[in-house]
Amino acid sequence: MTTARAHSTESGFTRQRSRAERVRRLESIATVMDTAFVVPGTGIRFGFDGLVGLVPGIGDFVTTVLSLYLVHEAWQLGAPKHLIGRMLANVALDGAIGAVPVAGDVFDVLWRANKRNMRLLREWMERDGVS
Repeated sequence: MTTARAHSTESGFTRQRSRAERVRRLESIATVMDTAFVVPGTGIRFGFDGLVGLVPGIGDFVTTVLSLYLVHEAWQLGAPKHLIGRMLANVALDGAIGAVPVAGDVFDVLWRANKRNMRLLREWMERDGVS
């Protein structure tokens, strides 16, 4: 079993969060990024990744950085290197294809890299008994 890496000390404005709190926070971020909104009458869900990605140039950069934060937190939680590699591949694919005008925006809505990465993290935690 892998242990969580230390990420902050309990002082000032920061406090040590439990593993469950951190995972819940990451789940919330993934939801906001990938599935927070619904196209009325269609059931198609999208998030800020799809919206911010519409901004030429900077939009996909910003959403990729936010997605990398989730990967960093997974590393802080002790996720193994092979899992981090898969998560990074999901983010890289999302960032590269997402940068293509129009088609990339459709891909962002359908690929949902953050939700995929959270599913990978949850599966690892359940499989390895990490709580």
